[in-house]
Amino acid sequence: QYNLFRGETQFNFPKEPETVTFETPFGKFGIFTCFDILFHDPAVVLVNELQVDTVLFPTAWMNVLPFLTAVEFHSAWAMGMGVNLLSANTHNIGMAMTGGGIFTPEGPVAYHYDTETEEGHLLIAELSSRPHLSPMYTLAVNWSLYATSIKKIPEEQNTFTGAVRRDVFTFTELTHKTGNHTVCQKDLCCHLSYRMSDKSKEEVYVLGAFDGLHGSVIKYHWQICTLLKCKSTDQKSCGQPVETAQTKFDMFSLSGTFGTSYVFPEVLYSGIQLAPGEFEVLRDGRLKSKHSLSKPLLTVTLFGRHYEKDPPHPLRTSI
Repeated sequence: QYNLFRGETQFNFPKEPETVTFETPFGKFGIFTCFDILFHDPAVVLVNELQVDTVLFPTAWMNVLPFLTAVEFHSAWAMGMGVNLLSANTHNIGMAMTGGGIFTPEGPVAYHYDTETEEGHLLIAELSSRPHLSPMYTLAVNWSLYATSIKKIPEEQNTFTGAVRRDVFTFTELTHKTGNHTVCQKDLCCHLSYRMSDKSKEEVYVLGAFDGLHGSVIKYHWQICTLLKCKSTDQKSCGQPVETAQTKFDMFSLSGTFGTSYVFPEVLYSGIQLAPGEFEVLRDGRLKSKHSLSKPLLTVTLFGRHYEKDPPHPLRTSI
């Protein structure tokens, strides 16, 4: 592992990233480990420069709502990067480690998420060995095209701030069953069109934007546009982890003025369930529902990584 998580910094690590690949009759494979998936080296290098088809991904991933639950983010990464990701997660519910899957550019083929038992699960699925050659392969997306080309929508006046862990988001509440909203932070403006089928009076949803550094020991730059359910009707709870919801949406369309081409689309349903086949990414950068959603919604997120804005790695600069 090249990038160590904050609790792992006592371990040794390579001075240079090691890019591990091997050719098979089933396509070109690459390997990286756990926290590496959030960084340019070696994760993006394997896909963009070494052109792997499938990534083998051993991990001990601690689930963190609302954006970094294992199956949620790993599926989004496979879609955003256009490769297969075979994610094998440690299963230790006492440490909130669970969730593995077989993920493709079109979405999850098979996944398992279990916070109740210590039972493991063997996943078997059939998938394209060379997804770039598949007729279903998603063409390049310009993640800021739609958001920067639409008519200027006045930024919301009734915004408020809320913390997702330590990250301070700018939020605006969705007060009606249908609407269009814009919320901005720094260089990022997020646009949302939506229609709820039946809004629960006991539930609050917000549109949020974050543009800045995340992390404690190792900091890295995120740009995030998100539609999310708050933990309670108190606005102060917006951004806190929540696992269940009752409100269904007839439609949503989320976009943002991203300064990066590395954006990962997430849709998470009540009960920490993914939504395969129920949303699509348009080439102009919109994340849209295909039809009325089948389950109550927790989050819809465009998770951007602005690698060029990452500060120097504190451990490596001290070598």
